[in-house]
Amino acid sequence: MNQVPARDQRRRIVVGVDGSPSALKALRWAIAQAQRTGASVDVVASWLDPVASAYYSFGFSPVFPDDEDWAGLTDKYLQAAVAEAVDGRRSRVQIVTRVVRGHPAQVLLDAAEGAQLLVVGSRGHGTLAGLLLGSVSQHCVQHAPCPVVVVPADPVVEPVPA
Repeated sequence: MNQVPARDQRRRIVVGVDGSPSALKALRWAIAQAQRTGASVDVVASWLDPVASAYYSFGFSPVFPDDEDWAGLTDKYLQAAVAEAVDGRRSRVQIVTRVVRGHPAQVLLDAAEGAQLLVVGSRGHGTLAGLLLGSVSQHCVQHAPCPVVVVPADPVVEPVPA
């Protein structure tokens, strides 16, 4: 009989953070859901310098800070989001953080491979626009390899930690 390796049996929730208030709410929701289900949480942040990307597409090689500077800055807001979401409370949830260079939607789709759930925030602004999904969350909803939860900026009901 073939047995599935223990790491493949692990429950995993992937959540994207970008420094926005809606991403922080998504992270809090994901941690609460993980507490209820016994899952771990993979917190993923990505960075991509759109100015440098545009220059490269035209064949120029711009002078910008090296990758470590962008990655370090991204990791700084990722760690701040995790600290704020946990808010000094002791959590039974295993939280793994990752900073990945690439387009946010594709980075999240790649990270969600094999996950039970992908959680993203909505980036709406204002009353009418707040009902709309941001481009990253929309792309994830349409293409994710697992179920997706989009946490609105002001969720009506937040899960209660177990």
